[in-house]
Amino acid sequence: MNVSDVEELIDLYGDIIYGFCRRLAVNKSDTDDLYQQTFLRAVEIQENIDIDNNPKGFLISLAVSIWKNTIRKNARRHRIAPTVSIEGNDLWDISINSISTEDIAISNELIGQVNIIVSNLSDKFRIPIIMYYNGDMSISEIAATLKLPQGTIKSRLHKARLIIKKELEGKGYEGYR
Repeated sequence: MNVSDVEELIDLYGDIIYGFCRRLAVNKSDTDDLYQQTFLRAVEIQENIDIDNNPKGFLISLAVSIWKNTIRKNARRHRIAPTVSIEGNDLWDISINSISTEDIAISNELIGQVNIIVSNLSDKFRIPIIMYYNGDMSISEIAATLKLPQGTIKSRLHKARLIIKKELEGKGYEGYR
C-alpha cells in the first residue's frame, strides 16, 4: 500500500471515520484532531494496512486506539496538575426532515437526549454503540476491530440500548426503542 491508496481510503471512508470521531470525541476541535491523527497514523503505517481485509475497521480501530491513548495521557496529566475546564460539551445539531415544526423540535430534543446519554456511557458500551450506529459496522467487524468475541459485542450493544431506553423513559420519553 502507498500514499495514493491511503488517499483513496480517505475518499471512501473519510466521512464515516469523521462521524465516528465526532461521536467519540464530542467537541469539534478534538474531533478534528482525532480524525487528522487517524489518517496521519495510517500514512505512517501504510505498509501494515491490508486493503482487502476490512480497511474501514482498521481505520476505526486506529481512531479508537489514538482516542484511548489521548484519554490516558490527559488523565495522567490531570492527576499530576489538575485543571479547570471552561468549555461546555458541544452537542452536535442533527436535523431530521419531518413534516411539521413540532416533529422537528421533538426529534431534535430526542436526539440531543440520546447524544447526552451515549456520551455518558462507559467506554465498554459507548464505543461499540458508536461503531455500530455511526461507523456502520457489523457486529463481526466490531468484534474483529476490538478483538472481542461477537457475543460480547452483542451483549454490550443490548445493555447499552437498555441503558439508553431506561434513561429516556426516566426523562419522560415513552415508547422508544
